[in-house]
Amino acid sequence: MTQAAFFVLTALADEPRHGYGILREVEELSDGAVQMRVGTLYGVLDRLTADALIVLDREEVHDGRLRRYYRLTDEGMRALDAEAERMAAGASAAKRRIAEGRKATGTPPVTGPGLAGGLA
Repeated sequence: MTQAAFFVLTALADEPRHGYGILREVEELSDGAVQMRVGTLYGVLDRLTADALIVLDREEVHDGRLRRYYRLTDEGMRALDAEAERMAAGASAAKRRIAEGRKATGTPPVTGPGLAGGLA
């Protein structure tokens, strides 16, 4: 699963959202590290729809423009949960190895914010 797909699914995990709402949520969830363009978002939405991980929830007209709201399917929730577990296990393994390497070399730990993830 790409980083973009992961964050889109995460943005839809709590409620249906329209495109702009998804873009805002992705940016917030990733602490600004993932900033998708509209074309990228709709490519991801098309792929997730084709894979039956999301569906069109409803369409509303707002200020004369049509907004499409998407929501996760049960399969989408399972896929997101599995990916989150996979990422957590990988992060845990990396942390253990880093700690072992620092212990062996006497390297002090690095502090500060960060974001783990793959390629978008």
